[in-house]
Amino acid sequence: MSRVEAATALILEVFRLNGALLAAGDALTRDLGLTSARWQVLGAVALAGRPLTVAGAARAMGLTRQAVRRLVAELAADGFVALAPNPDHRRAALVVLTEAGQRAYAAAQERQAAWAARVTEGCESPSLRDATTLLRRLRAALERDEERGAAEA
Repeated sequence: MSRVEAATALILEVFRLNGALLAAGDALTRDLGLTSARWQVLGAVALAGRPLTVAGAARAMGLTRQAVRRLVAELAADGFVALAPNPDHRRAALVVLTEAGQRAYAAAQERQAAWAARVTEGCESPSLRDATTLLRRLRAALERDEERGAAEA
């Protein structure tokens, strides 16, 4: 199999994996009032360790501002996040986890840890680290390619 054929097979498998991960995340968090997408937004803010703007959360997640804005509105309506004034930018409010959001995120992470242990049974840590490294390299290459394309347009 050539490198291009191997890359294509990997890309197709990543697409399938993405769908399976989203479905699993939805199932893991449904009773918490979350979906995979909502969980990702909570995670972006929680992992940043500080409030984020919608644009900052979108960058952290690799999603559009519009998609994250919609998710933040849903999360705010359900009491998982609040929007706080941004001293650096009047129009770009900061997304802050509420206590309910912190509890839901912590519960989701606890469930995810047990699930990850179960689904990676038989996988060695070095193999998982190698896979992570490869995926990061591919994502970085895609981002560079996208920047080049934008510069050429």
